[in-house]
Amino acid sequence: MNNFWKNKKVFLTGHTGFKGAWLAFILNSFGAKVTGYSLKPPTSPNLFELIELDKKISSITGDVRNLENLKIAFEKFQPEIVFHLAAQPIVLEGYKNPVETYSTNVMGTVNILECVRKSTSVKSFVNVTTDKVYRNNEWCYGYREIDEINGNDPYSNSKSCSELVTQCYTRSFFSDREISISTVRAGNVIGGGDFAEFRIIPDCVRAALSGQSIKVRNPNSIRPYQHVLEPLFVYLMIAEKQFGNKNFSGSYNVGPSDNDNVTTGELAEIFCKSWGENLKWESQSLNQPKEANFLKLDCAKLKSVFDWTPIWNIQTAIEKTVEWYKIFRDKKNLVECMSRQINERFQNISRGGGQVTIALGS
Repeated sequence: MNNFWKNKKVFLTGHTGFKGAWLAFILNSFGAKVTGYSLKPPTSPNLFELIELDKKISSITGDVRNLENLKIAFEKFQPEIVFHLAAQPIVLEGYKNPVETYSTNVMGTVNILECVRKSTSVKSFVNVTTDKVYRNNEWCYGYREIDEINGNDPYSNSKSCSELVTQCYTRSFFSDREISISTVRAGNVIGGGDFAEFRIIPDCVRAALSGQSIKVRNPNSIRPYQHVLEPLFVYLMIAEKQFGNKNFSGSYNVGPSDNDNVTTGELAEIFCKSWGENLKWESQSLNQPKEANFLKLDCAKLKSVFDWTPIWNIQTAIEKTVEWYKIFRDKKNLVECMSRQINERFQNISRGGGQVTIALGS
C-alpha cells in the first residue's frame, strides 16, 4: 500500500482534527505530498500540535465554507487525491449550534466538490461521513448502504445531507469523467489524540488524569466502536483502488466485527480495567439530549468488494488507546508511539493490502 502513495499529491481537509491528523501523519510517512486545509485545531491540547504536523506537511488555515479561499488553495496545489474530513463532528454540539453544523457539514461538502468538479488533476475523492447518516429505527441488525439516509439529530442529518450532495454531484458532473467518488460511513472511532468534549474516550481520559470517576451519559447505548486506524486504512484503500478504476467507487460502511459492538458502559469498563489505578465509572444518564440507543453497521459490501476484515478487536483498540494517553501523560515520544502502532496494525495483513513499515520517529 505505502508504495502507491509515494509522491502522490494529496489534499486533505480537516487535517487539524483527531482523525485528520492521524491520516496526515500516515500519508506523510508513506511519502505523499500532503496539503492540509482546515481551521485551527479545535482543542487544546490537540494531536496536530503535539506531533508538530505543521513541520511535516503543508498546512493551510482556512474554512471549507469559504469557497473562494478553498479554490485558491486547491488550484495552487493541483491534487491527485482528495480526502474530505473537515466537519463539525459532535452530536451534542449539533444541538447547541445547528446552523454552524449544517453550514460546515453541508456547504463544506458542496465547496470541496465544486473544487473537484473544476479540477483537471483529481482522480480520486473520498468523503468521510458517519454511521449516523442512516434513519435510525433502533433495529437489532446492521444498517446497509442501501438503507434510508436520514439522520435524526442536526449533526447526523447534516452528514446525511453531505452524503446526498455527494451522490447528486456524482450523477450530475462525474458520470462521464475519470474521477472516482466514494463516501465512507465510519462507526465510532477511538484512539490516542482525541481531546474533544462530549466523546467517551476523552471523557475517560480526563477523569483518569484528574483522579475522578468517569461520568457516562448513555451507558446502555450500543455503538460500533473501532480504533482510528481501522477506518483510516479503509479510506486509504478505497482511494488507492478507485484511483485507476471507477468500479471501486461508491458508498461503504466501515465498522467493527459484530461481537465488538458494545455498550458505552461496557466500553468504559474495559477502559477502566486497561487503565488500572482503581479507575471507576458511573452513570450520568439523566436530562441528556436524545441520541440513538442502538446503532450497528453491516460491512458486508466492504468485505465483499475489497476482501477486507477488521484487525483490532475492541479490547486491543482500548489497550492501544490507553497506551497513547499514558505516553502523553508521561511526556514521552508520541510520534514513536504512533509509528509503532501503525506498524503493529498493518503488519502481516493478508487482506486488503500489503505490509506497511514506518520508520520510528518519522
